[in-house]
Amino acid sequence: MTVGWYLRQKTAARRKLILTRVAAEASEYHLSARPSPKSGDNEWEKVETPKEGEADDEWDGIIGFFHPFCNAGGGGERVLWAAIKATQKRWPKAVCVVYTGDHDADKDGMLERVQNRFNIKLHPPTIVFLYLTTRHYVLSSSWPHFTLLGQSLGSIILAYDAFSLLVPDIFIDTMGYAFALAFSKFIFSSIPTGAYVHYPTISTDMLGSLEASPALGRGLNAGTGKGARGFAKKQYWHLFAYLYSYVGGSVDLVMTNSSWTASHIRTLWGPVRTKRRKPSPISVVFPPVAVDEIIRAIPLDDASEKHRRPEILCIAQFRPEKNHTLLLRSFAKFLQSFSDSRPKSEREQDKASPQLILIGSVRDAHDATRVYDLRLLAHELQIKSNVTFITDASWPAILSHLRTASIGANCMWNEHFGIGVVEYQAAGLISVVNDSGGPKLDIVVEWQGGETGFKASTEEEYATSFERALRMGAAETLEMRRRARARAGAFGEEEFEQAWMREVGKLVEMTGRGSKGNQGVKRE
Repeated sequence: MTVGWYLRQKTAARRKLILTRVAAEASEYHLSARPSPKSGDNEWEKVETPKEGEADDEWDGIIGFFHPFCNAGGGGERVLWAAIKATQKRWPKAVCVVYTGDHDADKDGMLERVQNRFNIKLHPPTIVFLYLTTRHYVLSSSWPHFTLLGQSLGSIILAYDAFSLLVPDIFIDTMGYAFALAFSKFIFSSIPTGAYVHYPTISTDMLGSLEASPALGRGLNAGTGKGARGFAKKQYWHLFAYLYSYVGGSVDLVMTNSSWTASHIRTLWGPVRTKRRKPSPISVVFPPVAVDEIIRAIPLDDASEKHRRPEILCIAQFRPEKNHTLLLRSFAKFLQSFSDSRPKSEREQDKASPQLILIGSVRDAHDATRVYDLRLLAHELQIKSNVTFITDASWPAILSHLRTASIGANCMWNEHFGIGVVEYQAAGLISVVNDSGGPKLDIVVEWQGGETGFKASTEEEYATSFERALRMGAAETLEMRRRARARAGAFGEEEFEQAWMREVGKLVEMTGRGSKGNQGVKRE
C-alpha cells in the first residue's frame, strides 16, 4: 500500500534514533545498576530457553503495544505491563513501544506508578513511550451519537497517529480496538497483528439486553430497545456487529481473557477468520493476578481469622459499568436487615458494624465526578458512616485491606474476567459476584467439592448473600476461604507469562524465524 510505504519512509529516521537510544540506555543502565544475581531487579533477564519450533530469543525487533490509556491503573493495564514484562524476559533484545495518550506522565513517572500500583518491575531501557495527539477521537464524549461506530472509526485515526510516529514489526492491541488492527493489516500486510481482547465491543448478550428490564441490571442499555427509536438502535447495533466481525477476522492472532469473552469472540470473529484461513485458533489467556504474592502476604488459618472484620471490599475502577450504585443500594438493604437482626449489645459496638470499602482508580474528571456522586448517594441512603472511598490506592494499601476484609464484592454485569475477584479469592475473601460473565464461568465456581463464593443479580440477592457470608460458622467460613484460594491458583502471573510467551512467539515466527527486526523490513 502507498500509505504504508509513506509511513515507513516518514518514520525511518525516528526508528533508527529509538534503536540507538535504547542501546545507549541499556549500556548506561547496566553500568549504573549492576544488580546482584540474587536480587529481583534482574528478573527480566531470566530468558526462557526456546524449544524446537519456537521463535528465537535473539529476535530484536520492535513490538508496538496499542494502549492509549496505559496510565489508567486498572486491570487492563495490569495485563499490559505483565505482558511487557513477559516479553522482556522472553525476548530481551526486543524493544517494547507503548503508544499512549497520557501526556501528563513521563516514562519514569509511569514506570514508578506501575511498580507502586501493580508491583511489576520492568526493564526501563527497552521500553519506549510514544505520545499520541488524537486520543480524544476514541472518547465517548466525542461521539454523543452512534458512539460505538464513532469510537471505532476514531481508533483508526488514532492508529494512523501511532504509525506516523513509528511503524513497528509487530502490532498488538491490548485495549479492544479491532478497527485499528484491521487498518494496520490493510496498510501493512506483512506486519503480524495480535489482539488481547478484554471485552467484545458488541456481543449477543448486549443485543439481548435491549429487550431486558432495567431492573435486572443487564448493563447501561437494558430496556432501550423498545419503540421506534429502540428498533433503530437494534438495527444499528446489528450493523455494527457485522462490521466488528469483519474487522476482527483480519487479526492474525487473538487472545481472550476468559471463557465468556472467548465464546463471544469465536461467535463473532470465528466464521470470518475461517474464511481467511487464519492459522492460530482464538485462545484463552487468563489475566495475570498476583496470586503468589497475596498468598505469601496473607495467611489463612484460625489465627488470621481473628484479624478479619465485617468489611465488604470492592476493588474496581470508578466507571459506570462497574455498577457501584447497585453495590451501595444492596449494602444499604443488607445493613438495615443485619442491624435489625443483631443483638442490642452488638449494635452498641461500632467495631461490629459492617463496613463497605470501595477502592478504585480515577482516570479523569469524569471518574472524579462519579466518585462525588457515589458519595452523595451514600449520604442519601444514610450509610455514609459505613462507607469508605479510596482512590488510586497503592499495592501495599490494597494488600492491607485484603488482609482484614471478610467479603469481596463485584456488581458489574458480564464482567469480562474479574482480576479483583481473583485477588479476593487469593486473599481468602468470600466473593459475592454478579451472576454473569467471567466471575460466574471461570472464577467463583464449585471447587474441591464445595462453593467458593456467592452469585447475585439484584439488590435483594446481594443483600442476602452478604448476610449469608457473614452469618456462616467459623469452620465453614475458613473452609470456603481455603477453597477460594485453591481456585485462585489457576490465575497466577507465571501461568500468564507462559501463555503470553507461547502466543506472542507465533507472531515473532510470522516476522521470519530468527530475523533481525532492525535490519530492514519488507515494504508494502
